[in-house]
Amino acid sequence: MPGKSHHVVLNPNGGWSVIRTGASRATRRFTKKQDAIHWASVQSRKDGSELVVHKRDGMVESKSTHRDPQPPQDRS
Repeated sequence: MPGKSHHVVLNPNGGWSVIRTGASRATRRFTKKQDAIHWASVQSRKDGSELVVHKRDGMVESKSTHRDPQPPQDRS
C-alpha cells in the first residue's frame, strides 16, 4: 500500500503521539518520545510501512522504511 506510514509527532496537550497517514486522531499517545518511537517502529515493521519521526517544531527528524525491498512478483 503506497504512502502508508506511522508518524511520531509532538502532541499539543503534552507528550508524543503516533499517527498513521490519513488518520484524524492519534493511534496512541506517550509521555516519552523514545517510547513512542519504539512502539511505532514495531507497528511499522508489522505493517511493512514507513516510520517518520518529527522534531518538536514539526520538521522531519528521520525516516525508516520497513517495506519489503523485493516484493513477490505477479507470475500470471
